[in-house]
Amino acid sequence: MIRGRAWVFGDRIDTDLLAPGHAMKKGPEALAMHCLEAVDPAFAREVERGDIVVAGEDFGIGSSREQAAISLKLLGVSAVIAKSFARIFYRNAINIGLPAIPLAEAGDIAAGDRLLVDLSKGELVDETTGEEFAFPPLPDHLTAMIEAGGLMAQLKARFNAPEAQP
Repeated sequence: MIRGRAWVFGDRIDTDLLAPGHAMKKGPEALAMHCLEAVDPAFAREVERGDIVVAGEDFGIGSSREQAAISLKLLGVSAVIAKSFARIFYRNAINIGLPAIPLAEAGDIAAGDRLLVDLSKGELVDETTGEEFAFPPLPDHLTAMIEAGGLMAQLKARFNAPEAQP
């Protein structure tokens, strides 16, 4: 279960907005402090661990830079919900253990709403309004990857497990 406060953005949030080019040489933590600054200058300072980003169409379009998803995770964002995602952002997010949830009704969620997300059931409850939404649950192998903390964490755990040793 994921529970957090909604930060709402519009359509076409691109990777340059998530990981601005001018800050790419600063290192991951410093880069994250510039995440979405062109859209909401307070976001990186005020987002709290567990908060959820909600957006419109084509979230993560643009370059394939994985720093876009990494910046959100470093800031403590627990999930991204959008009407639709750029495929490369979607995969980068899942690979680092950041749930990316397509939800056609994402526009019904307001900034500051408290959300409860059940990835395995494909359910989202807006605890502020009482509205309930359904989305296709992630396949079991992707849910396991997110729960492990991402692809690399999952692989490390798998290959360090006693049954994987010669």
